[in-house]
Amino acid sequence: MSHDKLAVRLAQILMRFNNGGRFSLEELASEFNVDIRTIQRDLNQRLSFMPIKKENGKYFLESFALGKLSVKDIQNFAMLSGIQELYPKLDEDFITDLLNSKVNSIFMIKNNGFEKVDYENFKIISVAILKHNILNFNYKEKSREVKPYKLLNYQGIWYLIADEKDKLKHFTFSKIKNIRKNDEIFTPKEEFLDQILNDKNIWLDDSKEAIVKLDKKAKEYFFRKNILNNFELIDEDEQSYTLKVYFSYDDELLNVVKQ
Repeated sequence: MSHDKLAVRLAQILMRFNNGGRFSLEELASEFNVDIRTIQRDLNQRLSFMPIKKENGKYFLESFALGKLSVKDIQNFAMLSGIQELYPKLDEDFITDLLNSKVNSIFMIKNNGFEKVDYENFKIISVAILKHNILNFNYKEKSREVKPYKLLNYQGIWYLIADEKDKLKHFTFSKIKNIRKNDEIFTPKEEFLDQILNDKNIWLDDSKEAIVKLDKKAKEYFFRKNILNNFELIDEDEQSYTLKVYFSYDDELLNVVKQ
C-alpha cells in the first residue's frame, strides 16, 4: 500500500472522528473500499495512540479530544501515523497533550524520509516545548541549557531548535545526550517564533555552501521531492547539472547526497 493512500484514509478517518462521528468497522470498510481487517489495523495499530472508544459496535473519539485539530493538524497526524519511521512509539498521555495543543506548535516537517529517533528523548523534548520547560543536556561534550522551541525534521534528519544564551540555534537530535527537563518555565520570544515560522534557512547564521553534481536522470526525482531547497544552477552539460547548494546542517547535505 502506498503511503499516500494510507495517509489520505487516515486523514479522513481522523476528520470524521474529530467532528464527532461514530462508525462501525463495516461502515468504514465500505466507505474506503477496504476489508475489515485493514480498518481494524488502522484503529488498533496505526491510530492506537488516539483516545478512540468503542460502544455498541461503534467507534468514536473521546469527548475531551473532539474538535481539537484543524484540517492541517489532521493531515499531519495522518502522515505521522502512516509512516512508522517518522516517530517512535507514542503513548496515550503524550498524544493527549498533542491533541490539546496542536501538533504544529511542536513539530515542523520539511521533507519526506525520516530517521528513527529515541522515544524517551523525543517525548521529553516534545513535552518541554509544549509546556515551555528549560532543558539541560550534553551536546558535543559540553553541558547545555536551552529554551526549546521546535523539533524540526529537515531532509529526514531531526533537529531541536532552541534558544541558548539568547541566540537561536539548532542541535542534531541524535547527538543530544543525558537530556533532563528543568522545572523552570520560560516565555517564548515572539521574534524567535516569527523567525522559525518564516524559515528558509536565513535565520541560521552558519549557512554553508557546497558544489554538487546532479545526474540529469535524477532531476525529476530531486525536484519533485523538493529535496534541494536552496541552490543555484551554475553549469550544465549533457549528463549533469552543477549546483551551488546552500545548507545549514552537515547532516542535511549528507542526506541529500545519500539519496
